Amino acid sequence: MATTLGGRAFHGKSIFKWIQARGITDPASMSDLPAALRTSLASLGVAGVLAITSERRSLDNTRKLLATMRDGATVETVLIPGVTSGPKGVLPSPLDAAVDADAAAAVDDDDDEPVATSGGGFQNAPAKIRVTQCISTQVGCAMGCVFCASGVAGLKRHLGPDEVVAQVIAGRALLDDDEELRNVVYMGMGEPLHNYDSTARSLRLLTHQDGIGLSSRRVTVSTSGLVPEIARLGADFAGNIGLAISLHAADDETRTKLMPINRKYPLKVLMDGLRAYPLPKRRRITIEYTLVAGQNDSLIEAKKLATLLRGLPVKINLIPMNPIEASTLGPPDFSGVLTFQKVLTDTGYSCFIRRRRGDDVSAASGQLALLGAKPKVRSFRA
Repeated sequence: MATTLGGRAFHGKSIFKWIQARGITDPASMSDLPAALRTSLASLGVAGVLAITSERRSLDNTRKLLATMRDGATVETVLIPGVTSGPKGVLPSPLDAAVDADAAAAVDDDDDEPVATSGGGFQNAPAKIRVTQCISTQVGCAMGCVFCASGVAGLKRHLGPDEVVAQVIAGRALLDDDEELRNVVYMGMGEPLHNYDSTARSLRLLTHQDGIGLSSRRVTVSTSGLVPEIARLGADFAGNIGLAISLHAADDETRTKLMPINRKYPLKVLMDGLRAYPLPKRRRITIEYTLVAGQNDSLIEAKKLATLLRGLPVKINLIPMNPIEASTLGPPDFSGVLTFQKVLTDTGYSCFIRRRRGDDVSAASGQLALLGAKPKVRSFRA
C-alpha cells in the first residue's frame, strides 16, 4: 500500500508499527513518514475503524467498553484486571468467560514469559497488573445458546479483522498506568470460528512481532464446537493458539437443548475433533461448562462429564450461570457447584470455579449483548 501512495516499501512496515504496536491511527502523528505520504494516508481514512463510545467500570475494576464501528454497528469488549488471591479451589479469575488465558498461564505457562507493552515490544518480569481483554468477532451471534445474551437478536454481521484488532488497540489505550495487556481471549460477542477468516487474520496480526506482539500462548479462542473450523485452526496455527470449548453438557439430548449447534456436530464428532487437535506439549484444551440449575448440574451429569472427557488433555472451568434478561434459567446454589467440582477433581481433572467479575455492569460470562436488542425470554424445554 505504501508504494501505491508514493512511499517506499519500508514505509509500509513503519505504518504497521505506528498502528499496531503504538496504537497511533492518525497519519499526522506518524512522524517518520514523508508529509506527502501522511496526507495520502489521511485521505484514505486510516483512522477511525471504531470508537469507544461508552465505558462502564465495575466495582472490581472490570471495564465493559462499547465499540461503535463506522457503519454504526456496536459490539462489546471487556478489560479484566487479574486477581491474585481467592478461596481455595476457586479460580482467581479476571472474568467468568474471559479468564481462560490466565488460567492456562497459572497451570501451563512460564510466568516469566515476556508480555506485550502499551508501546509495542516486550517487558520482562512485569510488576504491573496483568489484564485480560475479552474481544468480540461478530455483531450478534447465530449460535442461539439459551444462557447467552449475545444471540438474542441473532447475527447481524461479521467483524472484519481490522475491527477485531482495533478492539485491542483501543482497549490497550484505556489501561491504567499500573496495568499491562497480558492475554486476549476471543470470548465476547459472536462465534469466532463462524467468522473464521477474520479470526485467523486477526490472530496473525495480534501475534505479529512488529505489532502488538502477543505470544500465541497468551491468546485463547473459544468455540461452541464448529468441528471443521477447529481442525482448520489447529492446522493453520499448529495448535499454538489456546482452544476453549463451550461444552455445557455431557449428553447430546441436554446439549442440543442448551446449544442448537449440537444438532450439526454432536458430542462424538466434537470429541473426535478435540482428540485430533495438534496440541503442543504441556498444553491443554479448556472445557467451559456453564452450570444451569436443574438442567446440567447433578452428580450424574458430573460423572457423565468425567467419562466423556476421559483421555483428553483438558482443564475444566465451571461457570455458575450468570443471569440474562432473555432467559428464565439461573445458576445452582454454590454448595451444588462445589459438589460438582469435587466429582471431577476426585476423578483426576484440574477443575476450577469461576468467580463472578463485572456482573454489576453486565460484563460477565454470557452477558455481552447487542445494543438495542429487545430480549425475548426463552425457556428451556425439558
